[in-house]
Amino acid sequence: MTSHVDKQIAARIAAVRARRALRRRQRAELDTNRQHGLQARHLAKMARWEAEDAT
Repeated sequence: MTSHVDKQIAARIAAVRARRALRRRQRAELDTNRQHGLQARHLAKMARWEAEDAT
């Protein structure tokens, strides 16, 4: 039989794990968005260079 203290500790541990998992997913999403943004900036810069060279 588990005591109420054990249940509270287990609940805290579960909450911490859930927050960590959420932060991990958020960081992965931000990293993906950042990479997409960097690629878009690079492509725009290359397009500007091409336009300058064409004139």
